Amino acid sequence: MAKVEALFSSEQGAADRLIPRWIVLRALGLIYCSAFVSLLFQIRGLIGPAGILPADRYLAAVAQSFGPGTRLWFAPTVLWLSSGSHMLMAMCWLGLAASLLLTANIWPRAMLLICFACFLSFVSAAQDFSGYQSDGMLLEAGFLALFFAPPGLRPGLGYDHPPSRASLFLLQWEWFRIYFESGLVKLLSGDTEWRHLTAMDEYYQNGPLPTWIGWYIQHLPHWFHWTTALATLVMELAIVWMILLPRRWRVLCFFIVTPWEIGVIFTANYTFLNYLVLALGFLLLDDRFFSRWLRIRAERTPPPRRTLENFGLAVSAVLLTLVAYVTTVELLSMLFGRLPLPMQPVTMLEPFRIANQYGLFAVMTRGRYEIEFQGSRDGQEWVPYPFRFKPQALDRAPGIYAPYQPRFEWNLWFASLGSWQQNPLVPRTEERLLTNDPDVLALFARNPFAGDPPRQVRTVLWQYWFTPMEQKRATGDWWTRKLLGVYAPVLARDAAGGVTMVAMPDALPTHD
Repeated sequence: MAKVEALFSSEQGAADRLIPRWIVLRALGLIYCSAFVSLLFQIRGLIGPAGILPADRYLAAVAQSFGPGTRLWFAPTVLWLSSGSHMLMAMCWLGLAASLLLTANIWPRAMLLICFACFLSFVSAAQDFSGYQSDGMLLEAGFLALFFAPPGLRPGLGYDHPPSRASLFLLQWEWFRIYFESGLVKLLSGDTEWRHLTAMDEYYQNGPLPTWIGWYIQHLPHWFHWTTALATLVMELAIVWMILLPRRWRVLCFFIVTPWEIGVIFTANYTFLNYLVLALGFLLLDDRFFSRWLRIRAERTPPPRRTLENFGLAVSAVLLTLVAYVTTVELLSMLFGRLPLPMQPVTMLEPFRIANQYGLFAVMTRGRYEIEFQGSRDGQEWVPYPFRFKPQALDRAPGIYAPYQPRFEWNLWFASLGSWQQNPLVPRTEERLLTNDPDVLALFARNPFAGDPPRQVRTVLWQYWFTPMEQKRATGDWWTRKLLGVYAPVLARDAAGGVTMVAMPDALPTHD
């Protein structure tokens, strides 16, 4: 029992990590805030009743496949109560309010629970719009932070309740796994780009949402990209192990990975992913690191243990042990394949996204392809729907939008790498554009058919490249592009107001 208390109790917690804890929890509040702010402007168009992939239809299908008891476990979401527009917006506003209170260090445990419940509710019902590793990273960190945060309404630094060693370890373990497992998948995938260290040669151009800084970095010599590819593997597979070394090495590790993450933030828009990894990196530090700027009270008086706290200790021991087991099994399975170990805990925790397997950029994208929606009133002249964030106009500079996440445009990047049959969100969007659905149109920069909806809608596929330096100086264009063909079926409104398919796309050129 004494060993359990030493791991899971705040009375014997890591008293030298009060400032790093304070920083990480404030960062989590801001990251949750960015997630809910982006959903406020998108959620109705994504999964609303008239959205692209309505949550009510998805939950109805889940209800048909699972019984009343198991469906909530399979899809843990408050949207079972209602999935209408008002409920969706209320969920986002509640999560946003809780994230701001968490940032202000007001009742952090309760606010973390509300943020986690609201974000999990979206992720569990968002279907294709929530299949990102960044969502799992935030949910895992948010769940572990429930046991990491101090109790109380205004806890300050939480002198009397330092973080439990188990929750601190598991947050550090998540930070380590994000890096190390990403390095593993690069090797295990057998991708020639990583094998030959050419993975970064077109990386800045081909990612989901490039930045203007990435445009300039892309034009640096090959030796620079070769070096950064090698440095990525070294950092992910070797340097992160410094977390196990004495204090001075952990501090050194912090000063290596932090500038790296800042560089990624400015050269690519990966939503809140890199902000979260950057924040977790502060757990490499301790209070002594900050002592030159801040004074920490040395003494503390642990409050008397209550019966309810004993129950909470038992619950945290069970849940954190489960997370530790599942994440360890998933890492080992990457190295050795399926192991003869109990897999029920893995299956049990999977719907909650609190014990994940990571692996970023296992295979590098070898081209930039963009899906463009176009409408027409006569079937001859086609007018494009302008995006808010994606590359489209050749003279528009790629922006820096993260941590804001335009989930619709993000998914279109993935859709462009496959067929429309694999990505039903594309024809579903075409259907919504034929009726000028306001929630879906809000996902675009503007509606080119504001007076009357188009008679026909289609999608075309372009291949994009960064312009050479000389062309940029001469024309001001950041992009050049080539039309590959029609991507998905051409849809039209019939006389009765229904939707009919008027043409199928020709076979598009294959691309990796």
